[in-house]
Amino acid sequence: MAKTIFITGASRGFGKLWTEALLKRGDKVAATSRNIESYKDLAEQYPETFLPISLDITDREAVFEAVNKAKNHFGSLDVVINNAGYGVFGAVEEVGEKAIKDVFEANVFGTLWVTQAALPIFRAQGSGHVIQLSSVLGVWSLPTLGIYNATKFAVEGFSEALATEVKAFGINVTMIEPNGYTTDFGGSSAVHGDAIPAYDALKASLGEAEGLLPEDYGTPDATVPAILKLIDSENPPLRLFLGKVGLRKTERVYAEKLKVWNDWKEVSEAAHGH
Repeated sequence: MAKTIFITGASRGFGKLWTEALLKRGDKVAATSRNIESYKDLAEQYPETFLPISLDITDREAVFEAVNKAKNHFGSLDVVINNAGYGVFGAVEEVGEKAIKDVFEANVFGTLWVTQAALPIFRAQGSGHVIQLSSVLGVWSLPTLGIYNATKFAVEGFSEALATEVKAFGINVTMIEPNGYTTDFGGSSAVHGDAIPAYDALKASLGEAEGLLPEDYGTPDATVPAILKLIDSENPPLRLFLGKVGLRKTERVYAEKLKVWNDWKEVSEAAHGH
C-alpha cells in the first residue's frame, strides 16, 4: 500500500537515493531542500506523486508550513524522514563558535522542528513514523568529530524519550545508525575547524582507525532495501544500524564501558549514602 513520506535534505546522498526509490515503487513523496532546482527531473517524471518544497530547516515557522503543505497536498502523512544535516570536522578545540552553533541549528534544531511539526498530524491520525538519520556517531564518539557527535547524541536523547511519549498514539520512532558510507559527507557540505598543529599526529593516525578504513565504508545504494523494509514494518525498531561495521564496534564499545562502570561500582554505590 502506497505511503506518503516527507523527507528533508533529499537533493543528494541518502536522501536523493531514498526519494527516487520511494517514488519508483509508487509512494508519494514531499522532498525538501534549499535548492529545488535539483528536483527538476523527478518533478517531471512523477508529476502526481512528487512535491518538491524549498526549505531552510532551521526556520521553525517555515518547517511547520512545509510539513502542513505536504499533508494538505497529499491528504495524509505516514512517514517523516529527517535526513538533512552535515558534518563538522576538527578537534573540539579547533571548531569555532559560529560553526558549532550553525551545525546544532541544522542537525539538532532542524530535526526537532520537523519532528514537532509532524506530531500533531500523526496524533490526529493515530499513526505515523518518525525516522531520524542519526549515525553510529550518535552512539559512540570518534576524535576530530566531537562536535558532530554532540549533535547526533542530542538527536538520540530527545528521540529516545519521544518514542516512549508517543507510543500510545500509534506513532513509531526510529533512529537510523549508518556507519561510514561513500556519500559526500566529508565533501562540499562539510565544515572544517581551524587546524591546531598539536593535533596533527592524531589526525594522521586516524586513517588506520577501525571504521575509517576504505573497506569499512558501505555502498549507499545498498541501504535502499533496508529503508523500504523499515518504512513497511508494522513494528519498526527504535534503532536500525546500517552497514557491517557499526553494530560490531558498538557491541565492543559498550562492553568496554560496562566493564569500567562496574570497576567503579563500589565507589558509585557508596556515593548513594544509605
